[in-house]
Amino acid sequence: MKTFTSFFICVLISMSAFAQDYALKQLENSPRHHQWVTLESQGRELHNFVVYPQVDEDVPVVIVIHENRGLNDWARSFADQLAGKGYIAVAPDLLSNTQDGIEKTSDFATSDAARSAIYELDPDGVTQDLKTVLNYAQNMDGGNGKVAVAGFCWGGSQSFRFATNAGDTIEAAFVFYGTAPEDQEAINRIEVPVYGFYGGDDQRVNSTISRTEEMMIIAGNTYEYEIYEGAGHAFMRSGDDPNGEQPNIEARNNSWNRLVKLLSNL
Repeated sequence: MKTFTSFFICVLISMSAFAQDYALKQLENSPRHHQWVTLESQGRELHNFVVYPQVDEDVPVVIVIHENRGLNDWARSFADQLAGKGYIAVAPDLLSNTQDGIEKTSDFATSDAARSAIYELDPDGVTQDLKTVLNYAQNMDGGNGKVAVAGFCWGGSQSFRFATNAGDTIEAAFVFYGTAPEDQEAINRIEVPVYGFYGGDDQRVNSTISRTEEMMIIAGNTYEYEIYEGAGHAFMRSGDDPNGEQPNIEARNNSWNRLVKLLSNL
């Protein structure tokens, strides 16, 4: 009975994390306009969650790159929160139609299944998808042509990698607890500022920061980062949960304020 009870509790925790009720509630209560936009990329349909701010002028666009479990409710709620600050947010579902019978992340049976599919993606293919999204973002109605990228975990690493391939076609890359490419030649191609956001209790990622900083200095590139003590990996998501741990909530709030300030300078 004890073993079964422990297993049952673990299942409930996993289901709760996948459901992200707090994020779904935030989306449902949002006054902003949400829509799904389908783009053609590499011979398939790429789905994108788009949120518009309630403003009367053209504004910058932020491409939101999701975590390693796909475009979940929290990633969409983050996009909505960005729109609440006056930016158009475009959140591509990079798992779109990459598995038979799976159109979107929400079609996977579990977040673990989505995570497995993420790591089967070809990095160059991900970059091509992001270039497709970038072209859309640069030319969309309501946008002023300026585009930045922001990503989390796996998406943070993709944000850094995209900066090595996008030249000056983006304004900045915001990397939340993601790692940089290890190739100096790739780092040398970066032409825009990169801003990092890291949790103090995330040694796997943080152990790469000094090397990243060294490479960015060699390349003459801007790399500014903050480490939020006491916060763990994925603190932007866990800190958004009203029932989350206080260090993660504080790190999320401080990071959010920093992000908004940086975006205002685009």
